[in-house]
Amino acid sequence: MPQEQSQIRERQKTDLREPRRYKVIIHNDDFTTMEFVVMVLKEVFFLSEDNAQALMLQVHHSNKAVVGIYTYDIAVSKAQKATNMARESGFPLRLTVEPEEN
Repeated sequence: MPQEQSQIRERQKTDLREPRRYKVIIHNDDFTTMEFVVMVLKEVFFLSEDNAQALMLQVHHSNKAVVGIYTYDIAVSKAQKATNMARESGFPLRLTVEPEEN
């Protein structure tokens, strides 16, 4: 009778965690128009007209506001896209990316 071979696989524990998330923050300035900010919020961050208007006013009164929270690559990509749009239109709009506090 042939002997059966059994294969034993060892399992390794892996430490899986949620990826760290990052906030995209938009900063107020005296030169970028409110209309342009609303347009960026709608086109880059996909906010509705009402949400974009509300966030633009929050930035205007508080000097900065969190636009969204994303994984690192997406946060940097959206901030860069918005910054490029602003520079092409001649505005000094500034967006920063910061780690989300836990």
